[in-house]
Order: sequence, then structure tokens, then C-alpha cells
Amino acid sequence: MRAGGADETPRWRGGAALVLAAALALSACAGYSPSKVEPGMSAEQVQAIMGAPTGRYANPDGGTRLEYARGPMGLHTYMVDLDASGRVTGWKQVMDEREFNAITPGMPVQEMLRRIGRPAYVRGGGWQPGQVWSYRYDSPFCLWWQISVVGDTVKDAAYGPDPRCEHPERFNS
Repeated sequence: MRAGGADETPRWRGGAALVLAAALALSACAGYSPSKVEPGMSAEQVQAIMGAPTGRYANPDGGTRLEYARGPMGLHTYMVDLDASGRVTGWKQVMDEREFNAITPGMPVQEMLRRIGRPAYVRGGGWQPGQVWSYRYDSPFCLWWQISVVGDTVKDAAYGPDPRCEHPERFNS
């Protein structure tokens, strides 16, 4: 019998549990980005690595773009481009200001979706017609990007504070 009694859990077990939890969390992130996706791979190989896409869009060149959104609280969306024969030509992370700034008023919503994918949140436009689509992204200022959509067209866009930073109590459960 140990000095602390038979029911005392050794300290190393708590530390081992923490290490195990961290290792599991890191292994779950292994499929988070398409870093193992290489040009020439088939769509099936991409899905074996990344899982089912969250969206699928036709590219102007006859190929396909696979969307891997990590929302609604995620800050990244990966697009994997396939050629007309279904082989990978490349991939990129599209939740950034460069991609957002390429979205212009008057752009068809389908083109915007092909470029940056689905939003984290959609809500009614308030006193204006249409909807407001919100996109989270990795910003040192904790911003999100919002666009006004009327019908099937982008009307306007702006950056604003992400509510998860202004009211963290609403997002920590």
C-alpha cells in the first residue's frame, strides 16, 4: 500500500492522459489540410485523404473544384482543383483577404462560391432585401468578412469584428 492510500492515482497517469489527448488532437489535424494531396492524384485519392468534400464546383476549364470548408467556427477552407480527367492540378487555402478582395459587387453568387466556398453563417439582410453571408478567417484582428447577397448576385462586402471575439461567452460551451 502506498503512503497516500490505495485510491490515490499516480501523478504520471494524469500527465500521460494529457500527452495522449494532445497526440490524438494532433493526429486528427493530420487530415485537416491537403498537405498530402499531390498533383496527378485522382479525386478518389483526395477523398481518401480529406474525406468527402463540403462542396463541388465546375471550373471554367472543364475541371472541378472540391471544397473542404472547416466551418462554421473554422478559419480555413481548402479548394482542390481537378482537371477534366479528374486529376489534381493543385490546391489552396481561400479564407484570406486576397481572395475576399477579388469578390466584387455584381459577381454571380455561383462564381463567388466557386472561389471561396460556403459561408460560416447566413442571415436575413435586416432592413435591406437579401441575405448577409459571413466568412471566418485567420486574422490577427479577429475579423470576419461579410457580403450582401441579393438574388443570385453579390451586392456589397465589408470586414467587421467577429462576434466570437466580442462575445466569447456565447461561443464557449
